[in-house]
Amino acid sequence: MTGSGEEAFEVRMWPGQLMVESGESRVINCSTTCTQPNTGGLETTLHKTLLEEQDQWKLYEVFNISQDTDVICHFTCSGKQESKSLNISVFHPPKQVLLKLWPTLVAVGRSFTIQCRVPSVAPLEGLTVTLLHGSEIVYSQTFVGTTLSPQEAMVTHNTTAHREDDRHNFSCRAEMDLRSRGGDLVHSVSDPQALDVYEPAQDNQVVAIITVVSVLLFLFVTSVLLCFVFGQQWHQRRTGTYGVQAAWRRLRWVYRA
Repeated sequence: MTGSGEEAFEVRMWPGQLMVESGESRVINCSTTCTQPNTGGLETTLHKTLLEEQDQWKLYEVFNISQDTDVICHFTCSGKQESKSLNISVFHPPKQVLLKLWPTLVAVGRSFTIQCRVPSVAPLEGLTVTLLHGSEIVYSQTFVGTTLSPQEAMVTHNTTAHREDDRHNFSCRAEMDLRSRGGDLVHSVSDPQALDVYEPAQDNQVVAIITVVSVLLFLFVTSVLLCFVFGQQWHQRRTGTYGVQAAWRRLRWVYRA
């Protein structure tokens, strides 16, 4: 703060927000509204280089930003010092996007699974993973959370196979929108994966064969049972007739006696 009778001044930094990939370098501008500052500079634990300067501004490049850190810009004007701080955030982009389909051979109308993994990505907040069939979106998920350490993001989606699914490859796109935090729009796409879809004609043939065999077996068993039943009836008829004749002969012998 300036004392009584001293003109107030401001310290400014550009950019106002900064998010960089781990290991990158960035250019930072420090400036002041004081027309004749006594001293000024940039305080940071990072390695820095002064690229250019004039009375009211200094342009620095900071190197090898590997973790979240604060840099401070300061100027002294008429014996009073003002400062401005900037937080630099580090992100880990989706360098790998891994897609898996299982099974890869599926009948029309049957279900299959699409899985997409994005290893070592941070922050998860604002990460959108989209499953694609050609250019058509199958499923999309945006992650939430504030964890800044790298971790794996995974999306799993179950769907039903259609005849047209084998006309275009499946793929997965991972996209990080860091523009609101001083970064860029970063994205990466997996290698395409093909799905083989077939009509379940083989299943219909198996069902038809089983049906025919079942009908023939039924007819065979029925004919055997009918033969057995008719045979028993015929045998009973013969046994019954001979029994009556034998009883009649015995009766005749009795009366003769």
